[in-house]
Amino acid sequence: MNAILVVGTLDTKLAELEYVRDLIAARGLDVVMVDVGTSGPESPGDVTPADVAACHPEGATAVESSDRGEAVGAMAIALEHYVSSHKADIAGIIGAGGSGGTALVTPAMRALSVGVPKVMVSTVASANVAPYVGPADIAMMYSVTDVAGLNRISRQVLGNAANAIAGMVGHRVPPSEGDLPAIGLSMFGVTTPLVTSLVESLQDRYDPLVFHATGTGGQSMEKLVDSGMIEAVLDMTTTEIADLLVGGVFSAGPDRMGAIARTGVPYVGSCGALDMVNFGGIDTVPAEFSERLLHVHNPQVTLMRTTPAENTQFGEFIAEKLNQCPGPVRFLLPEGGVSIIDAPDQPFYDPEADEALFAAIEAGVETSDRRKVVRVPYNINDPEFAAAALAHLDEVMS
Repeated sequence: MNAILVVGTLDTKLAELEYVRDLIAARGLDVVMVDVGTSGPESPGDVTPADVAACHPEGATAVESSDRGEAVGAMAIALEHYVSSHKADIAGIIGAGGSGGTALVTPAMRALSVGVPKVMVSTVASANVAPYVGPADIAMMYSVTDVAGLNRISRQVLGNAANAIAGMVGHRVPPSEGDLPAIGLSMFGVTTPLVTSLVESLQDRYDPLVFHATGTGGQSMEKLVDSGMIEAVLDMTTTEIADLLVGGVFSAGPDRMGAIARTGVPYVGSCGALDMVNFGGIDTVPAEFSERLLHVHNPQVTLMRTTPAENTQFGEFIAEKLNQCPGPVRFLLPEGGVSIIDAPDQPFYDPEADEALFAAIEAGVETSDRRKVVRVPYNINDPEFAAAALAHLDEVMS
């Protein structure tokens, strides 16, 4: 059996992590203690800080810094590389720590595939955990008391965490023999009719996995692509690119579409919801955009119509990403509008802005037999557009 990694700074959390290790080992599971401390005496870990530091891409000396913040940051990079290079030997991973320990351990957890058990006991788990969890399936458990010694509370919390990961590893969810090939689809409220139609048409042949394009949704879809758990992508809703480049709240970061390039997965994409940048309530829209065309989607979400200049930026970003893709690619341009509110008599209808987007994509993409840009004379939510997307999916899958 592969081992469960118990990871933390043994120079400050030795008693707590040994307690976790012993509980897991008592379940008959193999355990490896990984020490990522950046100071202190000789390490008691099975894997020492020196072992981890040697995995830093700039060498072990990169972790040697008198500045604690720099040393911890470098050790986090080294640990991520250590875990990435030992994936085949890792049955699960558990850590415990404060904000620094959480920031050190969770990037390595995110490097593991979805489905590999991951538990982090943390003093910051009752706050905003998005920076730590990202698109990964990390179970965050609030420590209640500080991770600073064993007491009646910490023994209970750490014990529950140890038993949780032991249960996850010892009782794996068996794979389903009847699973169909998985297809990733990106969706937003304004592209729901399209994606609903696609799911209905696909479900007899594929297992459609729909991701809400709210930043983390796009990251999660691409995390599964990187993990080899999605066999093709119908990326109909690329609105996260608009939020990245203009400053909205639903950015998936600059690596959006990066997994498509890294893996060469068959890909059919489109411009869904690139007519909008997303903000919170109307009072959260930055002052610099106060004169722009705004649409209140609901009390918590305000949409801002994108301009021709911004759409040109989006098109250039998309073209650059598509040019990096070695696999079969089709990118569809819905000439009738890119969302349900980008249509005649709807608030965001702006053919000039859409054309700026389409022209930039066509000008930037290096087309070939495997990489094509296709204009479709319909709104993205029209049944004819769904039919075109399905036809091109069949092409790239063959």
